[in-house]
Amino acid sequence: MVENRPFLNFLSHLVLIIGVLIVAFPVYLALIASTRGPTDFMSGLIPLLPGPHMLDNYGRMLSSGVSTSGAPPLGLMMWNSLIMALTIAIGKIAISILSAFAIVYFRFPFRQTAFWAIFITLMLPVEVRIVPTFEVVANLKMLNSYAGLSIPLIASATATFLFRQFFLTVPDELMEAARVDGAGALKFFRDILLPLSRTNIAALFVILFIYGWNQYLWPLLITTDERYYTVVMGIKRMADVADAIPQWNVVMAAVVLAMLPPVLVVIFMQRLFVKGLVETEK
Repeated sequence: MVENRPFLNFLSHLVLIIGVLIVAFPVYLALIASTRGPTDFMSGLIPLLPGPHMLDNYGRMLSSGVSTSGAPPLGLMMWNSLIMALTIAIGKIAISILSAFAIVYFRFPFRQTAFWAIFITLMLPVEVRIVPTFEVVANLKMLNSYAGLSIPLIASATATFLFRQFFLTVPDELMEAARVDGAGALKFFRDILLPLSRTNIAALFVILFIYGWNQYLWPLLITTDERYYTVVMGIKRMADVADAIPQWNVVMAAVVLAMLPPVLVVIFMQRLFVKGLVETEK
């Protein structure tokens, strides 16, 4: 029986509230800055209340953007980031779950060697192999394209490992029962494994979507056409203007808008996301 200790309950809630305030305060400042004028944050005093320029700042970012940054309107960059994030998340999950299915349920030579070869790539992130990856993408004429933004980042050893570990917990009796009923490998995968993997897929989708949305270095290298700029690239360009003071009000408006898609994904998939992370009994 868990003892009821009011002081410990109060202390734990106090720590949580302080942690939330520390994390949320910069977001609150960004929201306040996005409603202010261009000079309100240059006086040395940080305003803590909203200003009257919210509609102007957000409307400007969505329609025309910041002309001095060399970036297109924010709506186009958010669309590019959305395509990139969805392609990476869906592609990683599709390839990883099929790879794990083949490794666990098919008997072929060097099966474990193939798995460990995939797993070792965890030690080779994009930053380590970025030069040869860029050369391959350039030779395939995929610079300044959605394929070039997404395909090189699709492979995922982490997701393959997680799906493999889950498939190993599925009772063999399910596979035997499917065989008795005349189900082939693909039918067993579609009708049994996919429904059982729903929470794992949801948890990985949230993580991988945010991973794709926040990409900066790879899009920076392979895009020279502003039609393919992502939102993270655009925000960086707005903040780093030459021989001028950054317009922090519209930069913060872009930051707030850029936060919305990942936040919405987490909110709408919160139940499945948490269940996929903490569920142990399948």
